[in-house]
Amino acid sequence: MGKHSEGKERKKSGKAKKVVLIILLVLVILLGVASGIGVWYVGDKFGKVNYVDIDEKDIEVNNGIDEKLNGYRTIAIFGVDSRDNELVKGTRSDCIILATIDEKTKEVKLTSVYRDTYLEITGRSLDKVTHAYAYGGAALSMSTLNTNLDLNIKEFVTVNFESVVDIVNAVGGVNIDITSSELKYINGYIDEINRVTNNNASHITKTGSQTLNGVQALAYGRIRYTAGGDYKRTERMRDVMMAVVNKAKKMSVTKLNSLADTLLPKVYTNMSAGEIIGLIPQLASYKITDSTGWPYNTKGATINGVWYGPPITLESNVKELHEKVYGQTDYEPSEKVKEISKKIVNKTGYSK
Repeated sequence: MGKHSEGKERKKSGKAKKVVLIILLVLVILLGVASGIGVWYVGDKFGKVNYVDIDEKDIEVNNGIDEKLNGYRTIAIFGVDSRDNELVKGTRSDCIILATIDEKTKEVKLTSVYRDTYLEITGRSLDKVTHAYAYGGAALSMSTLNTNLDLNIKEFVTVNFESVVDIVNAVGGVNIDITSSELKYINGYIDEINRVTNNNASHITKTGSQTLNGVQALAYGRIRYTAGGDYKRTERMRDVMMAVVNKAKKMSVTKLNSLADTLLPKVYTNMSAGEIIGLIPQLASYKITDSTGWPYNTKGATINGVWYGPPITLESNVKELHEKVYGQTDYEPSEKVKEISKKIVNKTGYSK
């Protein structure tokens, strides 16, 4: 589809810019740090997070990349669709967001990697990037992103999408504008989510701006069969999360406390409480300057009866990523990226 016009999330939307490290730092925001809650309180709350110690030796990084990305910190945010709250592995990462922090300017850029992107899963074969999490959890996902995109990600945060139900309900619902094409599909998702979460949320019966409860909001975020497909689906997810944060900012400390107790046990990360707390003094200076989708240039391909979204080409998309996100003009992709890029071209026949 070339430079897909439907990839609206590539545009600099006001909503995306207000995300404030949406999922990554939502822990800090929802705890009301800006309202003056003490660090001791924050530390106590972060003790509820599911922390895992991942040996950096288990995360692959292409040769020389650490030096090339000096001064930048990129954290992977995974949204998984797990019905049994399995956050370690065995479930696909339906949402992948890279939060890149320029440690000098404090500028933050968010890059959504489309779930069906055709990449080489580290140590395996060419496949959808979403499958890396199912095969080997966050470590394999980070390795796959690093080796295919010339990155040095070593930190991650994973959130189960089903926690959206409790979180949205905790803030009193979110206001979302439902289109006629979305109304066509949303109720099917509502029925499915009701079954797996033991809820009885009602159907949406009209279009336009309205308040959605947790089940309805999650159903909205999962729609993928309208124009724009998975690209538009990712945009919907961001709209829901943005609406939650805006509501949370207006909540009392008591309600924030309750919301934190709901959210934190459903977060899985290798960032310790101390590391996250260490970000708090810098929070006010962070400014999101861009939010885009990657690959920038892609076209659907059906291989052995399965649909994939190969980058065209991986090499040129990685080059553009480093120019846009890391300010590296005339970036030369690594030999590893060039090797994988050739494999994708040979498999798909897409060279431009």
